[in-house]
Amino acid sequence: MAKRFNIRMAGVGGQGVVTGSHILSTAVINAGGESTIVPFYGSEKRMAPVESYVRVSDEPIYEIGEITFPHIIIIFHPQVITHGKSYTMPFYFGLKEDGIALINNDGPMNLHKDQARELEERRAKLYYFPATKISLDVAGMDLATNMALMGCIGAITGLTTMAALDQAVKDRFLGKGFVVSGGTAALDSVVERKFKKKQELIDKNVAVIRAGWNYAVDHGWAAPSVKKVEAPAAAAV
Repeated sequence: MAKRFNIRMAGVGGQGVVTGSHILSTAVINAGGESTIVPFYGSEKRMAPVESYVRVSDEPIYEIGEITFPHIIIIFHPQVITHGKSYTMPFYFGLKEDGIALINNDGPMNLHKDQARELEERRAKLYYFPATKISLDVAGMDLATNMALMGCIGAITGLTTMAALDQAVKDRFLGKGFVVSGGTAALDSVVERKFKKKQELIDKNVAVIRAGWNYAVDHGWAAPSVKKVEAPAAAAV
């Protein structure tokens, strides 16, 4: 039987939600799996809701469209939950039993009692992960929040490898075969201008992904097969 994972990512404009989904999907393919993505925008502007859907399998994938019943949800910004900045509400709508919710926040959030109860009934595994803090600490900017989240979910699920994630970042910023929307291309341009050289951009993003990966390992969240990886010397903190 095919192994399939459906992942729904939700955040706000300017966080690189679609870029993050590209990185994870490419890393799965780099590691020998199959993956597709479907981005969903409203108005392409900062702080507007953005969703992106990633399908992962060990067999060819033919489905398209949004993911209604995900195995994994990734929340890039707390306002997706607190302000309803999402096209899918509540944020855990359709999450399968024993599913995973990875939430970018410095600690546990005070969810509404009905939300907490429904997540408990689904036996959801909630991971509160300080992705933005890690991005600031490692890369000196919050624009790599998406990279921290991709490293963390890669370790939690074991769907890819650290080497495959490294290569996905290089492919992304060296422009190998990526077709992006105007908004996503503009965000990539903003990220590139933050660095003097493209290699510095790649190194910092790889460092943040590795920090996210190791955070999952250090906190006992990682899949059994996943081991801690070495952080780049230049980015060690």
